[in-house]
Amino acid sequence: MTVPVLGAVAAVLAMAGVYLVYTSVAFGWNGIGRRSRYGGSTQKRSFRKEWLERAGFEGARPSELAAAAAVVAVVGAAVAYVLFGGVLPAAIAGVTCGAVPLASYRARRASRNAAAREAWPRLLEELRLLIGSRGRSVPQALFEAGRRAPEEWRSAFAAAEREWLLTTDFARTAAILKQRLADPTADMICETLLVAHELGGSDIDSRLADLIDDRILDLQGRKDATSSQAGVRFARRFVLLVPLGMALAGLAIGTGRSAYETTGGQVAVAIGLLAVVACWLWSGRLMRLPEEPRVFR
Repeated sequence: MTVPVLGAVAAVLAMAGVYLVYTSVAFGWNGIGRRSRYGGSTQKRSFRKEWLERAGFEGARPSELAAAAAVVAVVGAAVAYVLFGGVLPAAIAGVTCGAVPLASYRARRASRNAAAREAWPRLLEELRLLIGSRGRSVPQALFEAGRRAPEEWRSAFAAAEREWLLTTDFARTAAILKQRLADPTADMICETLLVAHELGGSDIDSRLADLIDDRILDLQGRKDATSSQAGVRFARRFVLLVPLGMALAGLAIGTGRSAYETTGGQVAVAIGLLAVVACWLWSGRLMRLPEEPRVFR
């Protein structure tokens, strides 16, 4: 077996080992071996669920995320090894590529939630109409409005309605809806409706009106900020391709490939890859819009 083949095998094994260790610590995934029938402790499962929620992976299966990340990491490491002929650049490229499925899932989930958040003013206005003008009870108005909610939220409203039909406990119903939606606005609405249902009062219409105005202002501010960042986001993606193009050009000029295989070349490539990743993460953090905290979890 030649040295390049041994290097490629070593890079692949290194990537697999890194992701097995990472998924074991982060997700509690025990690999492909046999698992205990009873699983881990309740405390461990609760910690893992909370970690996934905070990381933006709520609702995702850790084993599927880990498998996708491992596959992409191995492919990225193999491509980097073919291009640069070294284990160190392959390891860095593998770890970076392995994070792509995780980032993609978070981006898609954030995009769906952002699109769904635009429906809150309409749903709140419908709640006001049902409770005020049509005289519906608070639970009945909530479930009736939820049937016309965005597709991403209908299963949560359906689960909450089932709980209400079984127990007629609106506190538990609101808790299930908050847990399934995992949205700060949903938390505020559920708490407002819960107080109105348990204590009564005629000021629920004004409170819902205040929530509508607040959601409209928040949505408009986020749209303005996102539109202002459109050019920066395009430039961020475009600049990411520049180092890759320069690296490929270096391979085709003179003794570029052999220069990459030297110790100095390997170190330079590794530093360049790390610099690109660091700048990408830093710029993304600068452009990230603040998220509302969930006060009434």
